Amino acid sequence: FHLPHQKRILVKTGIRIAIPIENSPCFAGFPIIENEITELQIRSRSGLALKHGVCVLNGIGTIDNDYRGELGVILYNAGHEPFEIKIKDRIAQGIFNPLKQCIWQEVSQEDFEANYCNTERGSGGFGSTGK
Repeated sequence: FHLPHQKRILVKTGIRIAIPIENSPCFAGFPIIENEITELQIRSRSGLALKHGVCVLNGIGTIDNDYRGELGVILYNAGHEPFEIKIKDRIAQGIFNPLKQCIWQEVSQEDFEANYCNTERGSGGFGSTGK
């Protein structure tokens, strides 16, 4: 593959995956049904980023647990020179990460404020902690 500078490409890896789904009970006291799922995060390799400016375009790529098929990696060349990718080159790295998948529950504004905002920060947003 030829990756010109300031361009992006989708690199098919030849690796095919099927991530299993595990059901797990919800936490006691919380009225939310959860499934423990696993995602595969695709990340840049630090050496490629430092030496050549080549990185995973969207920061961390997420492969959902229900995806079945070949992994593709979107690479971006932020460097000043074209970059050649050869078969068997290590272009990215992956981390399996367990997640909790929630089923959302609609509540009224009053119920939300009465039952869910009882922290010191409350609904304070951007910059509200003073840091």
